[in-house]
Amino acid sequence: MTDVIFYDSVLRRNMTNHETCRFGILTASDRASRGVYEDKSGPEIEEFLQEILLTPWEISRYLVADKKEDIEKGMIDLIDNKMCSVVITTGGTGPAIRDVTPEATEGICDRMLPGFGEEMRRISLGYVPTAVLSRQTAGIRGKCLVINLPGSPRSIREILEKIFASIPYCVDLIGGPYIDTNPEIIKSYRPKK
Repeated sequence: MTDVIFYDSVLRRNMTNHETCRFGILTASDRASRGVYEDKSGPEIEEFLQEILLTPWEISRYLVADKKEDIEKGMIDLIDNKMCSVVITTGGTGPAIRDVTPEATEGICDRMLPGFGEEMRRISLGYVPTAVLSRQTAGIRGKCLVINLPGSPRSIREILEKIFASIPYCVDLIGGPYIDTNPEIIKSYRPKK
């Protein structure tokens, strides 16, 4: 990978009887990967997770250029080598020529989950009319859920606050670790048995 910055932070909450869930965060940005400006999107996702998660968790973060091969290699490493159960990308979801995160996601996933993209665009349309230009998507690779978010820190939070309730159950269904959230902020949804 070219222009890659890797951060590995261990942010755990100690709880017994729960497997640690590894989250991967991948920021796709030519300028941030070259140091032209600071990546604020990846840290925004990390801060959000820190606020809501109750079960044990860890994070690995990549900052890569807007190159399909680098984005694919970063996601594959987070999933296959770092053993992440959830990978959240930020950036590269628009219609510009360099916006290739959805293509990279489709290239590495076994199955796609179009409902996430549909809902993320619907949420963003409540704030900006240009949300229709977003090509956000989500998919599954092995036992990992991959979700593409836009590059705006404000949009990241607006979207995660609405969709995160469905993520723990999705991870259950694909064989990942149990994830629980602070119900005062976001109540994880699981169907009653």
